[in-house]
Amino acid sequence: PHVMPRPSCDSTASQYVSLWPLPQKVKILDLSFKLTSFNIVDAKESSAGSSCSLLQDAYRRYYEYMFGIAKRQGPRKSRLTGPSELTELQVWITSPDSECDGYPSVTSDESYELSVDLPYAVLKAPKVWGALHGLETFSQLVYEDQYGAKSINSTAISDFPRFAHRGILLDSSRHFLPLKVILANLETMAMNKFNVFHWHIVDDQSFPYLSRTFPQLSQQGAYHPYTHVYTPADVKMVIEFGRLRGIRVVPEFDTPGHTQSWGKGQKDLLTPCYSGSKPSGSFGPVNPILNTTYDFMSQFFKEISTVFPDAYVHLGGDEVDFTCWKSNPDIQKFMDQQGYGQDYKKLESFYIQKLLDIVTTTHKGYMIWLGHFRLQSPPFFFFLLLILILLCMCAVEMANVTSAGYKTLLSTPWYLNRISYGQDWHGHYKADPQDFNGTEEQKKLVIGGEACLWGEYVDATNLTPRLWPRASAVAERLWSAKDVTDINDAFNRLSVHRCRMVA
Repeated sequence: PHVMPRPSCDSTASQYVSLWPLPQKVKILDLSFKLTSFNIVDAKESSAGSSCSLLQDAYRRYYEYMFGIAKRQGPRKSRLTGPSELTELQVWITSPDSECDGYPSVTSDESYELSVDLPYAVLKAPKVWGALHGLETFSQLVYEDQYGAKSINSTAISDFPRFAHRGILLDSSRHFLPLKVILANLETMAMNKFNVFHWHIVDDQSFPYLSRTFPQLSQQGAYHPYTHVYTPADVKMVIEFGRLRGIRVVPEFDTPGHTQSWGKGQKDLLTPCYSGSKPSGSFGPVNPILNTTYDFMSQFFKEISTVFPDAYVHLGGDEVDFTCWKSNPDIQKFMDQQGYGQDYKKLESFYIQKLLDIVTTTHKGYMIWLGHFRLQSPPFFFFLLLILILLCMCAVEMANVTSAGYKTLLSTPWYLNRISYGQDWHGHYKADPQDFNGTEEQKKLVIGGEACLWGEYVDATNLTPRLWPRASAVAERLWSAKDVTDINDAFNRLSVHRCRMVA
């Protein structure tokens, strides 16, 4: 695909030109350099060299962002350069293991330092993940002077993210999202320093994930068994495209509710609903009383753990409707045997506990939506290495969850599928994951947040304009310092950043 050079938008309105998200420390001088014969190269001291395809790929990509497809400069001729000509950006990975061939994780070091000065600019980062962010920042500093010459000002930046988990959720079940839309979104995420793609890949409506172990799930459960599925090669491509941009891919397979599409290809997985003493022909959540359910889940999540390299899988666990369970005589009998009475929350906990045991054997950590269990219910999470709870409905719940010692993410104020007329990004920009009454220790347990785009009214035709630049507001909240709250300065920078994303 052709990459258009980024536009030079008028950025004089903000002292930080058009940087987004705003770095932790920035100093820009009124001294400009021309970029006439410019290259991005590895620094001699760097632990990553020409064999690091992640960085080589990034150098090529950012060169094309800044200068278009014009042929990259070869080695510099010995001709004299002007006194204010910057010829190189040297990228220096400072730690012995650059992590070039690894995957990003929640503990990745994403920090970098950027110095733009003569004789050359230097980008220093402990790991490749910080270098990727630094390249993005460098590209945002480039502008055209009044004669159309590519220029950059003398700059010193020291930068790192405020939160480790900065995510975007896309829903590919309510409407199927073609691969190119997902890849374009990953590209845009990188421009905003997001680092987690939360892939809500299946739900009631459709099951587009093509499972090698259970191919009948998508064969029967997808909108179309060939055109509306993600093949193993598609999934691999998404994961690698993300990795090359420092983005983790966390899949969500939500159970026991939200599973209507699973039942089409997997007999006896869902609970038969009853009308009086007879089955009604409809089905409810996953059937939690059959051994075959857990045999299936065990095989299925074993596959998921090998297909998706991230340390986490999202298990959903929200919005379980108990009506069908209540109508089913076999389930009522099981409830009596277990001594659960009429407390179907206990049956849900029974299912979740068995699922967590299964997922733990695959050596994955997991995330769930809050609201799925009560904090005073049996402490079935305490044996786990790591547990993250997503969806926190309000500051009170953030306080409750963190006081119980759970790592937490915020997503409620950032449901970007909810739209209104005009500029609604101000509210998204002002929301802060740590705005609740709690101790410093509690606030440290908040490791970030996610902007969610649920798919009831979103498909390939409107995903990008609905999500961006509104998600950029969330990106800055999750990356920049807590005191970066000036809406007017943000507006000036965001206007330029939007212009850059459009190009």
